[in-house]
Amino acid sequence: MANVSGSWTNTSATRLFGTRLPIVLGPFGGVSSVELAAAVSNAGGLGSFGLYGYEPHRIRATAEALKTATPAPFGLNLWLPVAGEDEPHPDADQFNAWREVLRPYFEELGLELPEQPASWMPDVDEQIAAAVEARPAVLSFVFGVPSPAVVEAAHRNGIVVVGTATTVEEAVALADGGVDAVVATGMEAGGHRVSFLRPAEESLVGTMALVPQVADAVSVPVIAAGGISDGRGLAAALCLGADGVQIGTAFLATEQSAAVPAYREVLRGPATARTVLTRALSGRLARGIPNRIIRELPDPSAHAPFPVQNWLTGKFRPEAGKQGNTGLMSLWAGQASPLIGAAGEYDAGRLVERIVAGADEVLGRLGGR
Repeated sequence: MANVSGSWTNTSATRLFGTRLPIVLGPFGGVSSVELAAAVSNAGGLGSFGLYGYEPHRIRATAEALKTATPAPFGLNLWLPVAGEDEPHPDADQFNAWREVLRPYFEELGLELPEQPASWMPDVDEQIAAAVEARPAVLSFVFGVPSPAVVEAAHRNGIVVVGTATTVEEAVALADGGVDAVVATGMEAGGHRVSFLRPAEESLVGTMALVPQVADAVSVPVIAAGGISDGRGLAAALCLGADGVQIGTAFLATEQSAAVPAYREVLRGPATARTVLTRALSGRLARGIPNRIIRELPDPSAHAPFPVQNWLTGKFRPEAGKQGNTGLMSLWAGQASPLIGAAGEYDAGRLVERIVAGADEVLGRLGGR
């Protein structure tokens, strides 16, 4: 572990989470791994695991695997249904029309077109019950405010509850809803924009503007996310009033990540210099590296809404990953991704050390002034 001068690592977030370092691993929907979450937790941060699409039995098994892999605190993450957003119930003709748009990609990968399922996603109440039963140190949510009953159940089981905000308004709603900490995620972040009070396109606030406003608006610890990949970003976030940082893309490029090798190689290379916001792959706005499928499906009216589009593309994206076909994958990445290749550190534990050492250097230099 890097030598740390001073006491900047002791924050309200580390005390809340029971960690040594104010570093949280971003939870990845679909590419989380027990190995990566455990590595970050074992290094002193808070390892996190995204449970999007997981059935209750799989949630329980994942939590048990994490407890076996690390004695340190870890977090589980769930998606909430967005209030006022109706789940699509397409008839056969509409489903076929949406499926036909994607036919060329299925054929290219040698896959049959999928049949319409009985449901697009697992029942969220059952997911939450399984996650609470698993008793992680932290249970975090995106796309909304967990209900008072959920917060109470988590607290009753000794679980810290974390919500995620893209605006000050959302942060206040989360704090008023009883969460113990708020992740303030700026528009620079990779992956899905998790806005829930206004459309994502109207909630694109940068991290540097968002974090201090959220810190001023709520009394709970604030975790900064978006555009943070190294110690300089951690130091800057703390100076802006954050109590910790959440880092995603930099860890996604490590060897412990569940991202396929082709995806990790892209994250380590020059293609990260440009990212875009798109609805093409899931039906919800997300930031990623532009590739062929994003270029070929630019118009949301041409494809299905969430969660149907996410379900449909999810039927061929894994095969694209196996074949190394990065043109048909979801290459989620944040705007600080070019720093990943520049650092050249692809072991999760050593990356934590590098981030801490970098922050210590910056904060020590500032203190010396």
